[in-house]
Amino acid sequence: MKKNINLRIFLGVVLFIGLLTVPFMPPIQNYFSIPNQIVTFSNQSPIEVPSLGNAVEVEASSNSIEAIDTSMFHATESGNSQLTYSVMGLPIKKVDVSVLDDVKVIPGGQSIGVQLQTKGVLVVGHHLVKDGENSMSPGEDAKIEVGDVILEIDGNEIQEMKDVKPLVEAAGDKGEALEIKIKRGKETLDRTLTPIKDPKENEYRIGLYIRDSAAGIGTMTFFEPNSKKYGALGHVISDMDTKKPIEINNGTIVRSSVTSIEKGNNGVPGEKQARFSIRENKIGTITKNSPFGIFGTLDNSISNGSYDKPMPVALSHQVKEGPAKILTVIDDEKVEEFDVEVVSSIPQKSPATKGMVIQITDERLLDKTGGIVQGMSGSPIIQDGKIIGAVTHVFVNDPTSGYGVHIEWMLQDAGVNIYDEEIAS
Repeated sequence: MKKNINLRIFLGVVLFIGLLTVPFMPPIQNYFSIPNQIVTFSNQSPIEVPSLGNAVEVEASSNSIEAIDTSMFHATESGNSQLTYSVMGLPIKKVDVSVLDDVKVIPGGQSIGVQLQTKGVLVVGHHLVKDGENSMSPGEDAKIEVGDVILEIDGNEIQEMKDVKPLVEAAGDKGEALEIKIKRGKETLDRTLTPIKDPKENEYRIGLYIRDSAAGIGTMTFFEPNSKKYGALGHVISDMDTKKPIEINNGTIVRSSVTSIEKGNNGVPGEKQARFSIRENKIGTITKNSPFGIFGTLDNSISNGSYDKPMPVALSHQVKEGPAKILTVIDDEKVEEFDVEVVSSIPQKSPATKGMVIQITDERLLDKTGGIVQGMSGSPIIQDGKIIGAVTHVFVNDPTSGYGVHIEWMLQDAGVNIYDEEIAS
């Protein structure tokens, strides 16, 4: 009886002290959130190039990368494939995460030509139209901004640039305003715009520069042999003027032939020069443009001549620092393998870009390209017989090095299920 009373007194004191300290503690839900791992770099803003090659990281080097986990909810590796989740250092559950045994994909390395058709037409700039003694931009006055996407004009769906002109001319001849539906981010907005006649050209203008497509070159990363689902580039394609990701309506990938390479130097990234025809040599369609690359379905299987058999893949926490290889093209359509070093790799709990820092160590590739060049985006990275990721960025002040994305996230965006997860408390 006395022991029970003492126990109750002890528990009461503990509860009382706990209540006193509650106002000074951060909200309890913070301990159970799983925010993305934050990675800081000296400058995170990539410059997307028209060639759709590697995004360029300005003022960055392998020494400037620092991984910071801002949550108190950590995932740490235990053994080869077991993650232990903990709160404030106390383990709460174990998750066995591994790749499904039968999931294998064929690595790429092929140079590809890419054409994207935007959803609607993209506003990439304003221009002035002379109206008597005054000059004005009807589009800017209507508060249509660079980066907006024109979806409809007077209830007519806009798919291509050629859809716009007849509607503008018809409204101008009638002296009427145009009712325009635009998309800005996740919002859909309505705008009213009155065309102005350009006396020099004798045509009605709306004072907007617009674009409905983008084209360039990149590199195939992988395809799944049964479904023919593929992934390429490893980073989003952004419009070269607005710097915003292109929301696509459809797209095409074709075979591409590398004709020459402009070698990279400190401060000046190199670039592949290639030729391709959108009308010929089509190999697949594009259905998705995401932060992890472009994705879709191949019309038929394709060969790289070196690694044509399906290979297993590695999850982000299975990637090791050390030697690896990349597959890419530096001449014509020939896919070759080159030595690289994985300088660092961040085990990521959720999809995030720039998960690896890699350095080119192959003397022949360094002599030919100077390191990573634009157009190499998507080149698959292979380590210990597994596909671990793709090349995505080049450091301007050190073209021998750059970032890579883990293959795990590219496969996820491609719609290829790779997880075999078993949870035990």
